[in-house]
Amino acid sequence: MTPRVEFHYDFGSPNAYLCHRVLPALMARTGVDIHYVPILLGGVFKATNNRSPMEQFADVKNKPEYQAKETQRFLLKHGITELQRNPFFPVNTITLMRGAIYAQGKEWEADYIEAMFKAMWERGLNMADPEQIGTVLAEAQLPISEIVAAVADPEVKQGLIDSTANSVARGNFGSPSFFVDDELFFGKDKLRDIEEEILAGRTLS
Repeated sequence: MTPRVEFHYDFGSPNAYLCHRVLPALMARTGVDIHYVPILLGGVFKATNNRSPMEQFADVKNKPEYQAKETQRFLLKHGITELQRNPFFPVNTITLMRGAIYAQGKEWEADYIEAMFKAMWERGLNMADPEQIGTVLAEAQLPISEIVAAVADPEVKQGLIDSTANSVARGNFGSPSFFVDDELFFGKDKLRDIEEEILAGRTLS
């Protein structure tokens, strides 16, 4: 039986962006679709008493420098050249993630995800600014008025709350996180393990 694979993401995570960049190749190798599940990272942190690595390790000698080297290794390994530091980081992504909830199942969902990740981590834009969001939506030829109305819809707002709470209830504590069926894998350094888990599941079926 082919496993269900989910990517629980927030556009505010640079490591989620890096995973997004390499997932197409992983899907091609395994033949398994990966379902993108929007969550609000701030909500996950609050529910799990977690903090971003930038906060957790800011005062740990050598840790930030190691993380920078690890990122460079990842970029080189996967041929990623577009990553840029966002000068507005950390960015409040609640509007973007509500938009991602609304985008689920729409024919333009992938275009929305790509546009938001690029705006955050390739273009370094302030994606907490409603005017900037509108500009990015227009450039990507996405339905601006429809999305703007949706992010204010109580059902969409509740959808993001529920998606975040469900992710935490399943064991999540951050982003990027993956579920292969009910097995949790956290972080971009677990992509090889995820691939092995997928292939093992397909072999058993």
